[in-house]
Amino acid sequence: MNTPTFTGQTWPLLPVDHWTDTLETLHLWTQIVGKVRLVGSPWLNHSWSVPLYVSSTGLATSLIPYGSEGFELAFDFLADELRLTTTTGEQRRLALEPQTVAVFYAAVMDALASVGMPVRIHSLPNEVPEAIPFPEDTMHTAYNGEHVRALWRALLQANRVFTRFRAGFLGKASPVHFFWGSFDLAVTRFSGRPAPPHPGGVPNFPDDVAREAYSHEVTSCGFWPGNRATPTPIFYAYAYPTPDGFSAAQVEPDEAFWLAQLGEFALPYEAVRTAADPDRHLLSFVESAHAAAADLSGWDRGALECTSPRGPDWWRLRGAK
Repeated sequence: MNTPTFTGQTWPLLPVDHWTDTLETLHLWTQIVGKVRLVGSPWLNHSWSVPLYVSSTGLATSLIPYGSEGFELAFDFLADELRLTTTTGEQRRLALEPQTVAVFYAAVMDALASVGMPVRIHSLPNEVPEAIPFPEDTMHTAYNGEHVRALWRALLQANRVFTRFRAGFLGKASPVHFFWGSFDLAVTRFSGRPAPPHPGGVPNFPDDVAREAYSHEVTSCGFWPGNRATPTPIFYAYAYPTPDGFSAAQVEPDEAFWLAQLGEFALPYEAVRTAADPDRHLLSFVESAHAAAADLSGWDRGALECTSPRGPDWWRLRGAK
């Protein structure tokens, strides 16, 4: 089995000057679907029961229990539809097209009711300032399939590299998952030691949820596509709590920089896309940021990390048996 080589052509050019309206609408649509998963799933520590996952066609919930049965919601960005599939054999398809958040919300709720699996969710968006309840939101209506597919292609590549990064850790680590509140793809590593209480203060986000999410020391990295106020897509890396000296750490590659207002390192998506080896460029960023934070925080890296022989390539290198 050979490891494939990926080039800059694999990483899409993102239409950052044109896609903000679509991103804002899609953000709210993913919150509706994500909240359905939230209310239907047993709580997992650090909110691991609520994110979406990058799929072969878009973003999906995975199976959500409903009594002794269950269902799945999946954004298919190739077909421009949201698919509802149940374990009882029911299917519904909702078109992804220009429409208000209110119309989309009603359609999702009606589809779930029509298959005998009605759900009620808290209808106020999270982590969004000046949030409008979903049933009342007639402001956000944009949907451009080409823009959404560009985002999905970027998520595919980031998910692939983050999955390899995650495989280099023996300690507790999160899945690579898409948080619909902050609208980013993330993966998190844990030292195993408790952390000081998180201060909270995230817009429209319960403080106790934030404290539970950061109950233990972490380093985390992710991809964020930007928003209207800050339209540049970035990869990011941070630690909680932030160790002394982290802002002055030597983090690769050269394009990486410290964002003081957020307390994290950032690397522009475009720097990765245009690099000679985008995968290596991104891996150098997340690996060096983690190493700097872990060393400054005194993590037992020898016990928590793995390379040879039991790292990401172990199955391929061990030989067929």
